Amino acid sequence: MANQNRRTGFTLIELLIVVAIIGIIAAIAIPNLLNAIDRGKQKRTMADMKSIGTAVESYAIDTNFYPISSSMASISSLGATNLGLEPIYLKVVPTSDGWRGLLYYGSDSSGAGSEYTLLSYGKDKKVSGNSKGATNDFDCDIIYQNGVFTAYPDGVQT
Repeated sequence: MANQNRRTGFTLIELLIVVAIIGIIAAIAIPNLLNAIDRGKQKRTMADMKSIGTAVESYAIDTNFYPISSSMASISSLGATNLGLEPIYLKVVPTSDGWRGLLYYGSDSSGAGSEYTLLSYGKDKKVSGNSKGATNDFDCDIIYQNGVFTAYPDGVQT
């Protein structure tokens, strides 16, 4: 006759091994997930800047000059309606980037409206030293001037 009192289940060692495996998988997956979230915020910021740039270009086609702002200022402080962009050229103009930092707009300092700049300070919301060409850091500025990205993320970001 077999022993009827034998209990079935997992031993403590088996449970510890499973928890360790889950911990290792989480340690690998979480940094990749956080990096993917920041890449998404970067791409959203660039898409918003491109939309604003398209609205600015449309405004310039109708008026023969870009909206005038003699110094760089946040779009929220300038007011998209005051710039003439909202609601005619863009129903709602984005005022913040993917990291909830402000987006900035400025035209040429002479006030002629012959050029414009859109700017995001990136993840750290501070001025970056690298402000030209391809960047590889989430903290680097993203700059869109006269219809072209002049500082933009490229490749693996850190």
